[in-house]
Amino acid sequence: MLELVGVVKEFGGLRAVDDVSFSIARGTITGLIGPNGAGKTTLFNLLAGAYRPTAGEIRFDGERIDHLPHYRIFARGLVRTFQIPRPFGEMSVLENMMLVPKGQLGEHFWNTWFRPAAVRAEERRNRDKARDILDFVGLTRLANEPARILSGGQQKLLEIGRALMSDPKMLLLDEPGAGVNPTLLGEIAERIAALNQRGITFLIIEHNMDLVMNLCRPVVVLAAGKLLMQGEPAEVQRDPRVLDAYLGGVPA
Repeated sequence: MLELVGVVKEFGGLRAVDDVSFSIARGTITGLIGPNGAGKTTLFNLLAGAYRPTAGEIRFDGERIDHLPHYRIFARGLVRTFQIPRPFGEMSVLENMMLVPKGQLGEHFWNTWFRPAAVRAEERRNRDKARDILDFVGLTRLANEPARILSGGQQKLLEIGRALMSDPKMLLLDEPGAGVNPTLLGEIAERIAALNQRGITFLIIEHNMDLVMNLCRPVVVLAAGKLLMQGEPAEVQRDPRVLDAYLGGVPA
């Protein structure tokens, strides 16, 4: 579903991503790990269209996307979340969800005058869809509360919910477990597994190794901008290069 070929991203003289090539199969949950400064978030920004690569190619669902702006990549079904969630704090949780669908009739003021019934019907459909997703992510009881009152873990669930409103083919999750208490972390992991069963492919940046090793098959490891290895969790845990990247040396 996703293929990177010789991808490079330079900032001045620094290569944040250095000749990275790997592929992600449809229907998998792939973990992306590496020490701080490895280039993981830069790579996500390249995939989502926030940056353009200095060199190399990125293909999604059979089409090259590295030249496309972020909104066109989003429209193709490759959707990302952020390490720090960015809800509209004064809007309700439900309203945050309903903002997502693209090309809504109500975005054009003349439709509210000349096609009010169509605008209302679309809004009802979006509201029903949003409520179904909020039920799935466990936020129904907070639907009418302002998003600013949500805990860190609940904001992560809202981020996933908002992504689902776009009917994604693949989700890029940036540290869904960061700052989340163990109970909510378990809920997030369950939702990811359930969505994967429904056919959504995942690429997940995560520092919680328990989450990665239990949820992700395969795991991709970056270090200093380079691809260190790609393999099954057990292989990654045993690999001396991974231990060296994380710990600065292989234990005796």
